[in-house]
Amino acid sequence: MSAILEVSGVSKRFGGIRAVDGATFSLQCPGIFGLIGPNGAGKTTMFDIICGRHVPDSGEVRFHAERINGVAPYRLAREGLARTFQECRVLPDETCMDNVLFAAQDKRLGREMLQAVSRGTAARRNTGAEARRLLRLINLERYADQPAGALSYGQRRLLEIVSCLMSKPRILLLDEPASGINPTLLNTLRDFLIEIYRETKIVFLIVEHNMEFIMSLASEIVVMHQGRVLAQGAPEQIQSDKSVIDAYLGQS
Repeated sequence: MSAILEVSGVSKRFGGIRAVDGATFSLQCPGIFGLIGPNGAGKTTMFDIICGRHVPDSGEVRFHAERINGVAPYRLAREGLARTFQECRVLPDETCMDNVLFAAQDKRLGREMLQAVSRGTAARRNTGAEARRLLRLINLERYADQPAGALSYGQRRLLEIVSCLMSKPRILLLDEPASGINPTLLNTLRDFLIEIYRETKIVFLIVEHNMEFIMSLASEIVVMHQGRVLAQGAPEQIQSDKSVIDAYLGQS
C-alpha cells in the first residue's frame, strides 16, 4: 500500500538561501501528524511545496501515489488537499455562517456563478446543517449570524479551520493553528481536531511551535532543521532524541 503523502529528496532555494535541502518523509496512513522545528527550518516552505505554491528545484511530492510537483494549488484543492496559513484568512465583513458556506461551494467556472445566484437557498439547504454542526462543535454556533470580524483573533482561526473542513479535504495542512489562541480556545481546538479525525479519518499535518499542544495531539512527529528532516517518530521518541533536543527542544 502506497503512502498517502510522500516527500522524496525535495530541495528549494531562494537566491542564496536553501530553504529546503533534500527533505524526505512520508505519511503512511490517516492520522494527526506534527511538523516541528526551529524558525527557518523550512516548514512553511515545505507546506508551500506540498500545496503547489512553490515548485521544488529537485525531488518530488506524491499524493496518493500521484506526483503533484507543479500542479496548481486550485487543482490540488479539488483533489482534496487543503491548508491554512500563518496569517488568519477569513472574510471579516461576512457572517461566520456565510464564511463556512462560501468555503463549501464548488469554485469551478459556471458552478460558482450558479451558486452565487442561489446563495441563501439551495446552498444553505444542502450544507447549512453541517456548517452549523461544525460551528457548534467548536463553540462558535452562537456567532453564526455575526460578522467574522467581530470574533477574537483566536476565534477567527477556529472559523478558518471549520471553513477548510467544509471542502471535505482528504488531507488538511494547518500552519501554526495554536498561534494567538488562549488556553481555553486551545483546548477547544484540540478536542475539535480529535473529534473530526475520529469522524473522517483524514490526514492532519500541523506545523506548530506549541510543543505541549502538538505532543498531546499528534500520533507522529516530523522534525525539520536547516531544511532537512532530522527525525520522524512518535512524540515520546522525538522528545528523547538527542539530536532533536540539541537542535530544537533543548533551546530556551
